Amino acid sequence: MSTTYIASLELASGAVLLSAVMTLWRRGVRSIVTMLSLQGIALAAVAMVLALHEHERALLVTGALVFVVKGLVVPTLLRRVSRLDPRSRESRPLVNVPASLVFAAVLIVLAYVVGTRITSLAPSHATHLAPLGLATVLVGYFMLVTRRRAVSKIVGLILVDNGIALVTFLLTSGVPLIVELGSSLDVLLVVVVLQFLMVSMRHHSDTDQLTEMKALHD
Repeated sequence: MSTTYIASLELASGAVLLSAVMTLWRRGVRSIVTMLSLQGIALAAVAMVLALHEHERALLVTGALVFVVKGLVVPTLLRRVSRLDPRSRESRPLVNVPASLVFAAVLIVLAYVVGTRITSLAPSHATHLAPLGLATVLVGYFMLVTRRRAVSKIVGLILVDNGIALVTFLLTSGVPLIVELGSSLDVLLVVVVLQFLMVSMRHHSDTDQLTEMKALHD
């Protein structure tokens, strides 16, 4: 087995988990979205490395789809949403940053304890990295529960989706294109709905403020 393939797969898979942990470390919503974008690119790299190694053209197309949707489109839409929210910072998360990082470390250890028992049933270099995806799922759920901002919660949901995709890539050497397309469209729909709600809330808030100012003037 090529050492380049092994090193590339380990680097890309590790980057997926590292970017998930970094979202817990950052408080600015825009910084969190940047970490999410990097994770989407890393996840696409995992798919492409596996595609080149397995000579799977469909998996290569899936990797390109992941890169476009999760690495570029979704983060761009989330940045637009964050600009509509003047309070674009997690000032009071339910669990503070140091404690969140400790919890993340515990979740990673738990993922390895559980994941290694599963991957031992079909050992290979790719499957041995599957606990990284499981840890990403757990970190995503943790962020979904402990963060207050709507954008942060959406990021947590996407982290869960990316972790599931990583586990699927590593355990099955790919995922059917139609399945990944459906998953990506679901995530894109959630982000678009969130943007619509933020625009509506902002318009409603501005209208209320204008009405109050007219009342004070009268």
